[in-house]
Amino acid sequence: MQTTSLDMARLAAMDSAEAARLLKGVRDATLNGRPSRVGPRADIEESWQRMLRGGVDPDRGRRAGLLPLEELERRRHASPLREVLPVLRDGLVSIADAAQHIMVVADTEGKLLWREGKATVLRKGDSHGFVLGADWNEDLVGTNGIGTPLVSRRPVQVHSAEHFVSANHMWTCAGAPVTDPRDGRLIGVVDISGPVSTMHPATLSLVTSVTRLAEAELRNRHFAVLDRLRGVAAPLLARLAGRALAVDVNGWPAAVTGMPPTGRLPLPKSIGGGRLWLPSLGMCTVEPLPGGWLVRVDEERSPAAPARVVLDLSRSRRPLVTVSGDAGSWAQELSPRHAELLYVLALHRDGRSAVQLAQDIFGDGTRTGTVRAEMSRLRRHLAPVLAHRPYRFVEDVEVELVRPEQPAELLPHSTAPAVRRAHLGPQWSDSQ
Repeated sequence: MQTTSLDMARLAAMDSAEAARLLKGVRDATLNGRPSRVGPRADIEESWQRMLRGGVDPDRGRRAGLLPLEELERRRHASPLREVLPVLRDGLVSIADAAQHIMVVADTEGKLLWREGKATVLRKGDSHGFVLGADWNEDLVGTNGIGTPLVSRRPVQVHSAEHFVSANHMWTCAGAPVTDPRDGRLIGVVDISGPVSTMHPATLSLVTSVTRLAEAELRNRHFAVLDRLRGVAAPLLARLAGRALAVDVNGWPAAVTGMPPTGRLPLPKSIGGGRLWLPSLGMCTVEPLPGGWLVRVDEERSPAAPARVVLDLSRSRRPLVTVSGDAGSWAQELSPRHAELLYVLALHRDGRSAVQLAQDIFGDGTRTGTVRAEMSRLRRHLAPVLAHRPYRFVEDVEVELVRPEQPAELLPHSTAPAVRRAHLGPQWSDSQ
């Protein structure tokens, strides 16, 4: 039987009750393994499969306790999203009000930090669990417009019975993740939600556009910080001989001397003044500046080659790579995609071509462009230990792969075939 996937335009053209019935039929057929002429959209099906593997109950789901007020305020104060709330309000709240929706902003754990909208819709949100401090992590409450974008790192619209847990079927939502351009970290998600009858196919485009405006505002603020740092650092650099640069706390250069302009300098998670080994420069002397660091390259000592790489995937949400050698060590948290790529290369020390990596990560050997772009980003940080043609760890480096205790906990939200094979158990070895 040939299966066609639903699209939001088709659902929007239908009566809301009819659309809900259609989606419920698709959901029931998928969860029970029955053939169906109509299948779920790709993002929804991927989420449903995660829920089935994770044992989420489609009939009940779960709820966690609300954050205490003190913790809610602490997270609000620490969140970079606090800086762009005016942009989000200007772009979304008035439209959400008109559409009988509410705007919610959550952190990277799916905890609701802010919500705004008309009082009548907020009261409906109360009964649905859209309250400050609530946890909308996908692992807890199933497919939804907050938790699912946090996992997929893509904008997602979830309507009616596309929610995995049936208690959420009377709701429609569209959420987009927000990335901090200063360090590339995911910092939260912005979601527009409302009663199922208020669904519109353009909602997701609206939310995505406004989150891009918020990211642009963060980028503009970053440029202003770099300008101030440049004003402080330029006179210092003018008096130095050799290679040196001034970078902000995230490693972005404000000014350089004795070397070509460079991209972002990977810095350790924790950094202090003194001597420090950096993968791209070797031994350096680092001194604090207002808003950043002065980095002077040690020209008298040839950079020592790194000898060991530890890829720690034992923490499901915080994969870490550590590079070390005689000159010192350096550690960096990894994005989910970069963790997947390094995992495959750790298993295949003889190397993988772009086609093979595309098959390993996407199940599609034609996606070589995406693989090459991601590997290029990785090699900016790990050039001393990563080679290419084929992509591989260099021969003289010892590579240690630290796995979680349970196979299913290895990058648990990954859809990469190479990782999914590890989740099955029997292939839980370096020889898979």
